[in-house]
Amino acid sequence: MTWLATLKKTYENHADVIGQFEKKRNDREYALLPISHTTQSAHIEVNLDGQGNFISAKVVDKNEASTIIPCTEASASRTSAPVPHPLFDKLVYLAGDFTRYCGDVKENPHEKYLEQLLSWCESPASHPKVKSVYTYLCKGTLMADLIREKVLWVDEQGKLLDKWTTVMEEKYGEKPEIFKVIASDQSAAFVRFAVHVPGEAESRLWRDQSVQQSFIQYYDRELTDTDLCYVSGDHLPYADKHASRIRNSADKSKLISANDTSGFTFRGRFRSSREAASVSYEVSQKAHNALKWLIERQGFTIDGKVFLVWGTEKLAVPDPFSDTFSLYQDEEALGGDLANKEFANQIRLAIGGYRYDGDYKSKVIIMVLDAATPGRMAIVYYRDLNQELFLNRLENWHITCSWLHRYKKDGENRIRSFIGAPATRDIAFAAYGPRANDKVVKGMIERMLPPIIDGAKIPLDIVRSAITRASNPVGMDEWEWEKTLSITCALVKKTYEKEGFTVGLDTGNTDRSYLFGRMLAIADVLERRALGREEKRATNAVRYMNAFAQRPGRTWTIIQSNLQPYQARMGTEATYYNQLLDEVGAQLKAEHFTDRPLSGLYLLGFYSQRHELYKSKKEKEEETGQDSTNH
Repeated sequence: MTWLATLKKTYENHADVIGQFEKKRNDREYALLPISHTTQSAHIEVNLDGQGNFISAKVVDKNEASTIIPCTEASASRTSAPVPHPLFDKLVYLAGDFTRYCGDVKENPHEKYLEQLLSWCESPASHPKVKSVYTYLCKGTLMADLIREKVLWVDEQGKLLDKWTTVMEEKYGEKPEIFKVIASDQSAAFVRFAVHVPGEAESRLWRDQSVQQSFIQYYDRELTDTDLCYVSGDHLPYADKHASRIRNSADKSKLISANDTSGFTFRGRFRSSREAASVSYEVSQKAHNALKWLIERQGFTIDGKVFLVWGTEKLAVPDPFSDTFSLYQDEEALGGDLANKEFANQIRLAIGGYRYDGDYKSKVIIMVLDAATPGRMAIVYYRDLNQELFLNRLENWHITCSWLHRYKKDGENRIRSFIGAPATRDIAFAAYGPRANDKVVKGMIERMLPPIIDGAKIPLDIVRSAITRASNPVGMDEWEWEKTLSITCALVKKTYEKEGFTVGLDTGNTDRSYLFGRMLAIADVLERRALGREEKRATNAVRYMNAFAQRPGRTWTIIQSNLQPYQARMGTEATYYNQLLDEVGAQLKAEHFTDRPLSGLYLLGFYSQRHELYKSKKEKEEETGQDSTNH
């Protein structure tokens, strides 16, 4: 029940934004919903006056379709049975003349709707604008008014059209707006109301907080069945059904559900679902509404699996799934060759913006949701961490799994280099390729949470897979290989964390794999310099990289013999590279020059040596100057 209590607290901490719409990057609206309310995409908007007279109607644009609607426990969970929403609903519930244009329907849903709406209008919590809607709908002319306003369209027999065909387009012109916003036929259109009263600024009932409070007070009177709430510890009205539509408006999966009352119900341990878990209506509503809001606001979804991180006091926390690039606020801190100490200070400054005094009780929640079936959803990962501990562990991840990357773009679409940890999604593509399906990616992202949040080791199969792909540059475009290489180096560095590897070349390292990697880099740069900038073909070092990683002794002999024409072409310019090859080769012991496969450290040696050789004269002079200053 911890997750319910945490979500309820988050809801109450942000009560000031309840009912206020916000926009996502794609212009889609979302809001923290009041209790006893849900959201629905509306297709038609009807305007009435205060006396319940029809004024006008229009088709709702898709970007403005999100509508906060009052709902009961039953209507929020309705399936095929006719259970009306209290105010806004589909035409079959609202229109008294529905059968005239669409044919007969079972169980007369319109009567059930009017009975429920009348109960609200006659209660002490009634609202004058809701009464206006009731007055209008009692006239039974909704369909006729919408047809007259050319919002709905009928055929020559006066029946509602199922679809707009090409023949009709040729006869009547462009496709009407209603067919552009609704996926099914017109009869399934969802209708919302606006009531225009002189002197009142807000006419849209779905955004009128007084209407929302009116329904909350009315429905609270209707809930009389109380029980002990396992979350709050109080005797409160009991939630018989819990919310669905958690991940999106079409999601039918529930986190809490007990609708099987036969057979081995509740595994034989309880007589009823209440004995297994009793949650009050208020807690259920607040928790589920907070969860929906957080997912829309800052969660991301892959193949139905939702990854969500938030703070109970301050919602914005560093995203553990993102790379270090997203943490930096100062662009000057992004790239270059920073010393270990300087880089660590930059990370602390970046994460330090999320630290604040006085909130020592603040927590950070990491939650992963997934549904194995259309009706059941599970919390597959849940961590509740003190904020300070979370930030310390995240800081450690970005420092210990860092490398130099050159694949991010800034606001002006320029490639920017940065030192830091890669994003989990990029790690997935580095390990399994850009064509990896979503099931593989979502599983790997979840497996990366313990290394990031708990400081655990990165699973070795992920590291090995990334090393294998980074050792096969011929099968990739150059930019993709460079990205895969730098990400793999970060993973290898984290795997050998105690050795303290950095991007800077370690000339004192005598590890067999590291030295072989350095030799491969020297051969690659020598041949590339001999070929010149115009020649884009892969060097021998790159083409033989995969074989080199598996059988370094034999493959190096082939690479070295293929290198001789390029050494001859460069003449005296190759002297420096030849001497460097001799120096590195001399550090290899005779017993190490075998065909035993190399570890991932060879990639670190390759990257660091190549990076060192490609440094400009100015960069080397600056480094030399800094070293002398430090001494």
